[in-house]
Amino acid sequence: MKVVIRAFFKTLRLVIGPMILLWEMITRPKGVSRPAEEQGKVDKECGMLALYEFKTCPFCIKVRQEMRRLSLPIERRDAQHPGSVREELVRGGGQAKVPCLRVSDKAGNSKWLYESDEIIAYLRGRFAPQ
Repeated sequence: MKVVIRAFFKTLRLVIGPMILLWEMITRPKGVSRPAEEQGKVDKECGMLALYEFKTCPFCIKVRQEMRRLSLPIERRDAQHPGSVREELVRGGGQAKVPCLRVSDKAGNSKWLYESDEIIAYLRGRFAPQ
């Protein structure tokens, strides 16, 4: 029975996944426009951030849409499959849960934000135009 259920959900992901990605592409928001100097500062600050995600996770899509809206070039890391990225997520943040935003400081300390609403509030608070 367990094999049948897994096969069902795997098939469902294979069918629905491309539709979810298409919908994300169609509904992509326009990014904010900043002066070049200000955008350069934002780009530099985004170098200290990394988003751990799954491609078709609705909550990850929600965060990616906000990143586009705020014109944030945050590094994206696919943690869906077992490997070094997923291990890094578990080792650093304590859970294999996405979306997760790793916020690093200049001293090398990291803070891990796990909830999409919390991540979006952080991004808006730090990068939203005044």
